Amino acid sequence: MELLIRRVIRGDTDAFIELMEENKRMLYKVAKGYLRSEEDIADVLQDTVLAAFEHIGELKKPAYFRTWLTRILINRCLDIIRDGQRMAVWDDMPEQIYFNQEMHQLEFMQSLELLPEDSSMIFLLYYGEKFRTKEIAELLNINENTVKTKLRRGRQYLADVIQ
Repeated sequence: MELLIRRVIRGDTDAFIELMEENKRMLYKVAKGYLRSEEDIADVLQDTVLAAFEHIGELKKPAYFRTWLTRILINRCLDIIRDGQRMAVWDDMPEQIYFNQEMHQLEFMQSLELLPEDSSMIFLLYYGEKFRTKEIAELLNINENTVKTKLRRGRQYLADVIQ
């Protein structure tokens, strides 16, 4: 992926389109974690892609592209929330959009519904999108130990609820 990102930084628009295609599912899931309205999600995704295209030259390390892109998305989502929107409730989620009807992914999203709101996004980023705890801390502007604690408590909570 780093070679693709380097091509984008050099101005290759086809590479940028390919890069966005590779990340669109992840971006949608994260946006859905923050926003209820499909219209808001579409706006946020469009704004994120445009901002990424306009500012890709500012990316210092291609290895951190996903973190950088996700941070742009989260900031856009928070802008909408600050303008009066609220956090999404997971049971509003149209499952067929996300997961190509794969049962284990549906079960994962259903388990997120059981978690407190502040933990569900951390679980989505960690288990669903494979971000490291340090990256999640940077994305959400919280301490890395807080991320680890919420993961540990969330796992314990899910274990208690499921049994």
